[in-house]
Amino acid sequence: MLNNGDSTPIRVLLVEDSLLQLHVIKALLDADPHIEVVGTAPNGLEALKLLPDLKPDVICTDYHMPVMDGLEFIEHAVNIYPCPILVLSISVQPNQVDNIFRMLSAGAIDVMPKPKATGGLI
Repeated sequence: MLNNGDSTPIRVLLVEDSLLQLHVIKALLDADPHIEVVGTAPNGLEALKLLPDLKPDVICTDYHMPVMDGLEFIEHAVNIYPCPILVLSISVQPNQVDNIFRMLSAGAIDVMPKPKATGGLI
């Protein structure tokens, strides 16, 4: 656990432009008493503005978003507020190795594909 066994929940910032997917991801995380979703943003630019106040322990971001996509967001976030960043996107399937390596090279700690069978919905 990121919080070293402390009873304080892991603070997560969700960066996702789809309201439906955001709702599903948030509901899954809210079901775990060890996780607290402290904020949401529809794109990377809005997320960057939230980082200083929210101080998340972990960021979970999509790749394709308007205004500022996940790749550009990661490149900025690692310099502004370094913390673990997980990418959850339909664009990081096993056959999309270039996207996966771009995200990891930018500073993401891991990438996970959204399931294809549900149209990208979790």
